[in-house]
Amino acid sequence: MSPNGYDASRAGPAIEAEGIHKSFGSTRALCGLDLSVPAGTVCGVLGPNGAGKTTAVRILATLSHPDAGHARVAGFDVVREPDQVRRGIGFAGQHAAVEEGITGRDNLHLVGRLHHLGGRGARRRAEELLERFGLADAADRLVRTYSGGMRRRLDLIASLVTRPAVLFLDEPTTGLDPRSRNDIWTIVRELVAEGTTVLLTTQYLDEADQLADEVVVVDHGRVIASGPPEQLKSAIGTRVEVALAEPVRLPEAAAVLAALTGGDPVLDDIGGRVGVVTAPGRRIALPQLVRELDAAGVAAVDVALGHPSLDDAFLALTGRPQAAPDPDRTRTVTR
Repeated sequence: MSPNGYDASRAGPAIEAEGIHKSFGSTRALCGLDLSVPAGTVCGVLGPNGAGKTTAVRILATLSHPDAGHARVAGFDVVREPDQVRRGIGFAGQHAAVEEGITGRDNLHLVGRLHHLGGRGARRRAEELLERFGLADAADRLVRTYSGGMRRRLDLIASLVTRPAVLFLDEPTTGLDPRSRNDIWTIVRELVAEGTTVLLTTQYLDEADQLADEVVVVDHGRVIASGPPEQLKSAIGTRVEVALAEPVRLPEAAAVLAALTGGDPVLDDIGGRVGVVTAPGRRIALPQLVRELDAAGVAAVDVALGHPSLDDAFLALTGRPQAAPDPDRTRTVTR
């Protein structure tokens, strides 16, 4: 049982949503979203801008009401038992919600007092978090002097003051440098190792690949695919990349790859490379590829076969790159 009373062994999934609908005027943000996240795991929610990721998180965190459907978090209904849900969760949004005019230490004291920890309890918890997550040396500086990565780290640890069983992170590393992103990743891994359940929305596919036990792909307000990262990547074929001795022969190389793989090659004119992901079920042998390139008069300096990235998987599932919204697209992709 977690410190806040959530017993994962009896309560089922830490996060569960069934048929969630939400509209804003004529805009349908969620169209029957289903979700189930086992306790003690990381669920990475991916989707283009406007897919409904943030709307879903806000409903699960009791910040917005669904128009239809049901959801339970930490064992409680988000509509009928919002107070109990709030006692069991932490939330860090897309922008650091910390007070810039006070110190980092005072920010955590304030959060603790707001959650009724009392003065002594709030101070004790603040000191513990500041020390554990590397902000003790900056604790007495005004937050306005913090770097962007430090602010995001403070915002994240502020969401941990109450030792939540479930943590919602809505694009927590957007705009951060690689070192700051790695700092956040380390915090998330430590929390999950201790039993915290994390639902993470992100526009960084490598982030989901690094952290998530399960990836859920959302498009047009519904889940279109889900599974472990490796499963999603392996389901869409093999990545083939060819580097050419003469970049001017890229069109010929692309034609060979298209014929062999059934995929749509992407050309890198500057690097003199062409890459493609094979159509599902299409197999390709390296010797055959080399023979076909030779027959077309294309000299390859490097040929590689490998697993596709989550970027490739997202493109295959949605028909467009992960971060590029396409409001005119009407085709629905299903698993």
